[in-house]
Amino acid sequence: MIGLSLVLQEGKEITEFLEKHKEEVEENLLTEADKVRDKIAEIQVIGNINLVENAHRLIGYVVNQETEELIAFAEQEGIVWAKYSMTLTFKLDWVHAIRRTLWSFLYQYDKSLNKSENREEFYSTERTVNEHIDLFLNNFFISYSTFKDKLLEREKSLVENLSVQIIPINISTAIFPLIGAIDDSRSETIEDKVLEEVSRGRIETLIIDLSGVAQMEADVTHHLLKVIDGISLMGCKAIITGMRAEIASKMVKEGLSFRDKAEVRGNLQQAISANLVGEN
Repeated sequence: MIGLSLVLQEGKEITEFLEKHKEEVEENLLTEADKVRDKIAEIQVIGNINLVENAHRLIGYVVNQETEELIAFAEQEGIVWAKYSMTLTFKLDWVHAIRRTLWSFLYQYDKSLNKSENREEFYSTERTVNEHIDLFLNNFFISYSTFKDKLLEREKSLVENLSVQIIPINISTAIFPLIGAIDDSRSETIEDKVLEEVSRGRIETLIIDLSGVAQMEADVTHHLLKVIDGISLMGCKAIITGMRAEIASKMVKEGLSFRDKAEVRGNLQQAISANLVGEN
């Protein structure tokens, strides 16, 4: 008879054994995965994932030592689980249940050979099986984490872009209300978005309202001054309104000022009146 490690190298005999006992494998798997069992139908609905069929796929890749296919499958699974924000502990419990189930049936298969135990062969088999399952888990988690990072970056970019809204009030004048805390990352988004919108909309006067900004660091102020320089080069006049006393005080201490680069008004209403009615 062929030894177990050799069967794992060739794959065919053990695969046939597992296929013959497919229902028993599934029953054993569901018993082992008691925490996941009740979630199988829910996971199928959420992510169109058939956990049982996928378990058979993973076992097949492990038994046949199909490393490339196993890695590709792990990466695919990682993306799906990340995309639908499914609980990682369920996946971990499920894969551990697959590992225990596979070992249970490898033991049954080995017994069916009626061959005396070969310790060297057993440990070789153990290493092969566990290395492949661990390889699946490692690639799954890397894929999951990578997809999540990209998703978070896209969401962050979307939020930043949505937070930079330029509101036209007539054909040549627009208001740019700044709201909330502004860090270096958001400053860069503001700079790019404002220059793009001024150019696209052919805005001649941009009212930058700071009444919604609680604090502004020196680096952020420099970014805003660069924005004003940029729109000035495109023939757009900048008007600053709504600056809080604490921000003005901080700018004075740091030797910074908007007055040389932009018109400054006390509030948004004054700026709108001056530009729409022509008051000075």
